[in-house]
Amino acid sequence: MSVRIGIAGIAGRMGRLLAEEAVAAGATLAGGTLRPGSAAAPPPGVPVLPDAAALFAASEVVIDFTHASAAAAHAALAARTGRPLVLGTSGLSPVDEAAVAEAARRAPICYAANFAPGVNLVLAIAERMAAALPAEQYDAEIVEMHHRQKVDAPSGTAIALGRAVARGRGTTLEAAGRESGRDGHTGARKTGAIGFAALRGGQVVGEHTLLFAGASEHIALTHRSFDRRVYATGAVRAALWLVGRPPGLYGMKDVLGMG
Repeated sequence: MSVRIGIAGIAGRMGRLLAEEAVAAGATLAGGTLRPGSAAAPPPGVPVLPDAAALFAASEVVIDFTHASAAAAHAALAARTGRPLVLGTSGLSPVDEAAVAEAARRAPICYAANFAPGVNLVLAIAERMAAALPAEQYDAEIVEMHHRQKVDAPSGTAIALGRAVARGRGTTLEAAGRESGRDGHTGARKTGAIGFAALRGGQVVGEHTLLFAGASEHIALTHRSFDRRVYATGAVRAALWLVGRPPGLYGMKDVLGMG
């Protein structure tokens, strides 16, 4: 029997890609939900379920790439049903993330800022680079660019990069301090702070550059996504991996065997 995968927002751009990749991986589409008021049609032959509760009931694992406002509710349904959840939505607030972590005590949840394998390798490298390049000598700056429709900034991946840099330096992003949206007379850059710049335009899928700037050298680490299908492929891989796992909060590092 193939794994029954449910997809929240199945008629959306990512939802359709997730459906295609699930079928390509040999899974069965248990069904999907539509955004309230949406006139978009789901992929042919896929059951449209009335709400998220029905989606969790019909599925062995659910994938959610919809909107940050739905993350806590979907995590709560995972906890209530014990169903695994793959959560790829960005822009979660600290309250949302706390709700997801709490739900993971009762259900296996894979939550990642980015499901592309290459990005997760970059995150691991970023942490090691930060450990080798002291904050007193190398300023860390993160520049990201996405399509003009993206509603949150900095991107979830950019924040994950910032957290990786902070971990490598033995601190947290909150303690190190974030500098972003510089404009006007901002004063000198704070030593140890991690800088962010967000660019929006056109239909860029995703570009992230981590720059370590020292007095005598600059080192840049860049990842570019050319097709958002890479996120769908990674998310389906995570979904298949998650089935049968004990409750807990997992990431793509665990799925890829890098944890």
